[in-house]
This record gives sequence, C-alpha cells and structure tokens, in this order.
Amino acid sequence: MEINIGKKKIGNKRPIYFIAEIGVNHGGDIELAKEMIVAAKKSGADAVKFQTFQAKSLVAPQTPKVKYQESTTSPNENYYEMIKSLELSRDKHIVLMDFCKTKEIQFLSTPYDLDSAKFLNEIGCDAFKTASADIVDLQLHDYLASTRKTVIISTGMSIFDEINDCVNIYKKHSNKNFILLHCVSNYPCTDKSINMLVLPELALKFDCLVGYSDHSVGFEAANTSVSLGGVVIEKHFTIDKNLPGPDQKASILPEEFSLLIKTVKKTKQLLGIVEKKCQPEEVQMASVSRKSLTLITSLEKGQKLNKQHISLKRPGTGLFFKDLKDLLGRKAKKSLSTNHQIKYEDFE
Repeated sequence: MEINIGKKKIGNKRPIYFIAEIGVNHGGDIELAKEMIVAAKKSGADAVKFQTFQAKSLVAPQTPKVKYQESTTSPNENYYEMIKSLELSRDKHIVLMDFCKTKEIQFLSTPYDLDSAKFLNEIGCDAFKTASADIVDLQLHDYLASTRKTVIISTGMSIFDEINDCVNIYKKHSNKNFILLHCVSNYPCTDKSINMLVLPELALKFDCLVGYSDHSVGFEAANTSVSLGGVVIEKHFTIDKNLPGPDQKASILPEEFSLLIKTVKKTKQLLGIVEKKCQPEEVQMASVSRKSLTLITSLEKGQKLNKQHISLKRPGTGLFFKDLKDLLGRKAKKSLSTNHQIKYEDFE
C-alpha cells in the first residue's frame, strides 16, 4: 500500500516520512516562519506543517486555555487573544507555500474549519493534515475526502468508534488516500499514556497506513512507532524554545530533529524485511562454524558406512546431519582417510 504526497511516496517499503510541525511557533511572523522552514529542510524533514484558522470563527469568547497553555503563555491574554496572535493571513500562506517550493520541502497545513480547508485546496495544497480534535468534525472530513487528495488524520483523544465514523466518510467518497496517526493530545504526554500497541490495531482495523504524531519527550516513542509499522512521524519543531508561544517548550530544535531522523532511520534499517536468510556478512562464519559429516576412522573401498565411522566437525562446508540417513549402509567407492569430509559421490 502506497500513498503520494507531492513527489514522494509513503508506504511500508518506503523511507519514513518526517513532518516538522512548525504549527503556530512562528507567532504570525512570516520571516520567522521562513527561517524555520530553512532549518527544517537542513534537518532532513520531508515536510513542514502549519495551522490554518481564523480565531473569530474557531473560538468562542468563553473558551478557557488548555492546562499546559496556562504555563506557556501570558496570563494577561485569554484564549481568544492567544489564538488571534498566532494567525497566519491567507496571503502569508501563499508566500510560505511558494517559499517551500523554492526550498524543495513539502508544505502542509492543518485546516481547523471548512472555509480554511477550501482555501488550502484552492491554493493547491497537495495534501492535508487534520487535528486530533477534529476527528469528530465529520463535515470537515467530508469535504477533505471529496478532494481525493491525501489526508493525514490525527486520532488523539478519540476512541475506535469515532475513528470508524471518520473513516467511513472516506469510504463513502471511495478515497483510500488517508493515513491515521496515533497521538496522545498532551504537551508533553506521559510515557504511560502513549499506548503504542494501538498503532498496528489501527492499521488492521481500518486497512490503512499509520504513523505517529509525537508529543512525548525523547525519541523512544517515535522509534517504537516505526517498529510497529508506522510510516509517518510528526514532531513539533522550533528554532528557539524560548520564543513566545504555547508550543515552543514541547517542540524540538533542528539538531534534535536531525538526531530523531538519524535514530529512526537506523531503527527502520534494523527492522529489515520479513525474510530469514543467511546474510552476506554471515557466509564466511557459517562455512567455518557449522559442522559437517566427517570420518573419525578410515574406510576401505567397498566398506559400508555406519554411525561409528562418523562425527560432526568443523568446518561447515560439507554435508549436515540431516544427510546422514541417506548415506548409512552405502559402500565406499574408494578408500577414505580419517577426517575426510564425506560427500555423496564418495559412496555407491
């Protein structure tokens, strides 16, 4: 199973697809956003991802801050004011998408409402990424599925029934171009909450590619996701954790992102393929350390071979124990000396 995003193919036999989630870490500053794009590209990311929303249509005035945002943002601004300060204008989206093209890195964004989704589609986004909170916004998913473009769907906070409702929307549109990301929606999430065994279950239940949107500390969770079949890893990304904004502290720096990629690629290489065979680097070891059927006494021409004549000795370049039953009782064609490694052609 393979899915395209831009020029890249994503699948179980393809390299892991890495998304640097810039999100709102740019704080509305397009020059800072560009700097982050350049840093993500140098770090080895396949894509950068932003968030597309308008505060006035997303947030009701009475909406409280999420707990982690209380400690990462100013107490003098409410939730609406915080969200409003993080908006990217539509013109800036176009500039950033074009900038990504010049830097040869994929532009992605998360639409938080139907109008934002339509806008991203109109400007030519190759694919979409949806937020965990919007797994239940079936109106949004109905539109995204209808575009027949690839949609990466985060599943934090959800249960299987809710994911099933969402996937059924894509089935209705005969759109198989979706990837489910396991996620725990906290910044950072605790190790005990990660529950990574859900990942292969998502792949099995919904017959799709899967990945992991990583809000944990460290790289262990990302590595585990690859070991369990994940093909996409998304991680929050910044160039300075001390910049203002709710997600900076939970983001990783360019050098950390590079190390993440290096570590995960090694894990992917270690997994290999589902085939047990003697590796090229093992061939010489096998020829030396395995044991072959070897005479421990001499045999005269015409003498019958029996068990008392045979032992198993190194090197392993001859016949193995499984061949002994076919040789017992056969007559030697010629005289054979002690420590001779026997062959079928030695016997009648």
